[in-house]
Amino acid sequence: MSKLLPGREVPLGKYTFVQRLLPQRERRTVGAWCFLDHFGPQSVINMPGMQVPPHPHMGLQTVTWLLEGEVLHRDSVGSLQTIHPGQLNLMTAGHGIAHSEESPAEHPPSLHGLQLWVALPAAAKDGTARFDHHENLPRTTFDGGAATVVMGEFGGLTSPALTFSPLVGVDLLLDPGASIELPLRPDFEYAMVVMAGAVSVDGTPVEPHSLLYLGENLHSSRVQGGARLFLIGGEPFAEELVMWWNFVGRSHEDIAEARAAWGDGERSERFGTVHGYAGAPLPAPALPTIRLAPRGRAPVTTL
Repeated sequence: MSKLLPGREVPLGKYTFVQRLLPQRERRTVGAWCFLDHFGPQSVINMPGMQVPPHPHMGLQTVTWLLEGEVLHRDSVGSLQTIHPGQLNLMTAGHGIAHSEESPAEHPPSLHGLQLWVALPAAAKDGTARFDHHENLPRTTFDGGAATVVMGEFGGLTSPALTFSPLVGVDLLLDPGASIELPLRPDFEYAMVVMAGAVSVDGTPVEPHSLLYLGENLHSSRVQGGARLFLIGGEPFAEELVMWWNFVGRSHEDIAEARAAWGDGERSERFGTVHGYAGAPLPAPALPTIRLAPRGRAPVTTL
């Protein structure tokens, strides 16, 4: 059964606010997707725009997808890459990496996009860090709109992006008044975010700033309206996770070790150093006074 989950506004860096749509108490993962921020559309005329200082990650992939604007990515494996709308920045943290994200000094007037995380399965969570940029992703048009396959496979098209578990991420552009039947896999679970416009999904109205969890064991979904959407899905992620700050681990000890390795961020053997960012890295916050417990994909309901 589908469920509409409202987001909450949180700051991202000094100048940007985002709608955090995942994780939520009622839904912590959708497949291996474990984090989803929707930022903008925001006017950045005569403003710095996005300014996120160097910070660490482990146990996950970051997926950056823009509709408007530009973001400059730097990381501790030496990457320097500006992303434009329709392109994919994919950073695989593995055992540890650090990066910064900022609007270039000369940037377009508006900023709008998504940042998502994918939890790495146990076999890949301590792997070697890497960064990939994809300028050309498979795209198809159909009666009523178009689809770009950002991650995984959809509609017979396969993204070149590196994945470690069965999942999918698709950008959908629906024409005004469109009515389409989305093909879905019954072994996947799915969710959808509206980035612009409004739609009805299997009879449920959906507008920006909320996440519609569609569920699993589905063969298709009827979407009506004109909008820009992002569909995420994947095989239900069976592993329990500990998510804290910018880390995805399996235990309190995993998180504590990563936090100690980053410290104030000035130099870190584990996470490396981001060169070229005009500012100090983010210091790690204090660990909670209670022990961090692994959690599953959704709360357990007892009858």
